Amino acid sequence: MKVRVVATTGKAAGEIELPVVFDTPYRPEVIHKVYVNLLSHSYQKQGRYPAAGEMVSAESRNTGLGIARLARARGEGFPRAGQAAEVAGVRHGRVAHPPESWKVIYKKINHKEKQLGLCSAIAATASKELVQRRGHKIGDKVKLPIIVSNDIESIAKTKDLKKILVDLGLGDDITRASATRKAQSGTARRRGRRARSGTSALIVVGNGSKLVALSHSILGVDVKRVNEVSVIDLAPGSKPIRLTIFSQNAIEQLKNLQAPMHKVMELISK
Repeated sequence: MKVRVVATTGKAAGEIELPVVFDTPYRPEVIHKVYVNLLSHSYQKQGRYPAAGEMVSAESRNTGLGIARLARARGEGFPRAGQAAEVAGVRHGRVAHPPESWKVIYKKINHKEKQLGLCSAIAATASKELVQRRGHKIGDKVKLPIIVSNDIESIAKTKDLKKILVDLGLGDDITRASATRKAQSGTARRRGRRARSGTSALIVVGNGSKLVALSHSILGVDVKRVNEVSVIDLAPGSKPIRLTIFSQNAIEQLKNLQAPMHKVMELISK
């Protein structure tokens, strides 16, 4: 199937044949599973010191004193003496069921299943209904998939990139993502996550493009090389599917990507 290629000004600049990966059927359940499993690969193991809360000299005073039979710190004449200690549920006591560092949190996934999820997510970027259902604001004149000439890969300034996105008819979506920016407070703020914002367009470029340097320069807009794109980028929060822009080079390099079903069909045809 042939689709139009637009210039950086938003005007038509020819046509290009879509790779076979865009013929992959939409499989939301596979996309969700691949997303969950791949996300687990970024988790950091955590645990607690096994003796935490138990390094105290404490014992129960038994019955007959009119007090609970909890273990209490031994001694007298200091504030900690007589306080409940060592058991779960008391001040400075142990944690009842602490996280354990040896827990298996890395979720494996079959290679073909991962490949099918990625191909299905890429094919879904051509569906305007799915993109709008996710919350992206795109006008009636915008046709998906959005394929831009290779001129976009030579952009070096943020203001030029923003102008191109506006010319492509995506200005409303950039504004939507900027308007959802919310300052964080508490632990998240102390750990460097000062604010959170919405997700706008994903720009997929060729492997040799320098446009990747402008990733995150516009709020909600990411730039990825075609060999680095994953389901996590295409379906944030496992909710298909993100508004995606492809360069011509990216489309050419996607011709090497096939879903398992396409490989089987090729063998049958031979």
